[in-house]
Amino acid sequence: MDKKIAYEKLERLKEIIKDYESVLVAFSGGVDSTFLLKVSFDVLGEKAIAVFSSSVLSPQREKEDAAKLAKDIGARLIVIERDVFSNEDFMKNDRLRCYYCKKDLIKRLKVLKEELNLNEIVEGSNIDDLQDFRPGRKALEEEGIKSPLVETGLTKEEIRYLSKEFGISTYQKHSSACLVTRIPYGDEITLEKLQMIEKAEDFLVQKGFSQVRVRHHGAIARIEVAKEELSKFFNLKLIDEVSNVLKALGFKYVTLDLSGYRIGSMN
Repeated sequence: MDKKIAYEKLERLKEIIKDYESVLVAFSGGVDSTFLLKVSFDVLGEKAIAVFSSSVLSPQREKEDAAKLAKDIGARLIVIERDVFSNEDFMKNDRLRCYYCKKDLIKRLKVLKEELNLNEIVEGSNIDDLQDFRPGRKALEEEGIKSPLVETGLTKEEIRYLSKEFGISTYQKHSSACLVTRIPYGDEITLEKLQMIEKAEDFLVQKGFSQVRVRHHGAIARIEVAKEELSKFFNLKLIDEVSNVLKALGFKYVTLDLSGYRIGSMN
């Protein structure tokens, strides 16, 4: 990575945000949206407002992290509550579920933007995200949502580097995704499944795993952790503990994916 180029992109990002004059930042508390909120707040001050979408698709720990991060930055945070089960297209759980969910969310964000008298809605996709299967990206483009990190060509590596330079605590944070990404396309989405997944992942995080996905395959829980953390399961005591806890949550079988965590493994 060329540090000089990263800073040049940062200056371009500041110019773009300054031209917006006021923004509503779609904020998840992840690496990218936290960096975007920080830069937006530095440039626009109180005219940069963060919004967090809260629903059963988001673990409670992410909502708590987002609140703390926004406070650390100094930005105002608005939390909107969403009932995703009322979105019939999303509940079909086909390959466009993210598209339908994003369309529904954007409707809410546009209403909020008007109420707050802000000019633009911005979100934190970076240039690397364009390589992944992300149907929600189409919804963003259709609805005119701005993606300034993409526009400036900022990569994930550059965002992590600049975040560290700014002293933003998320520079080492692992990627996250909504809980429904742990359920295969075509399977029924239920509150019970989402709660099982969240509780299982919370437990594994408490046991020291930094990158965790618990994929829900009916009676089977398929655990994905970072490859460098797979060796932790050489501990037979831990294996028994994980198995017992996840079975108590409702899974009949508990398996470990030997390929480790990888983005989009359910696509």
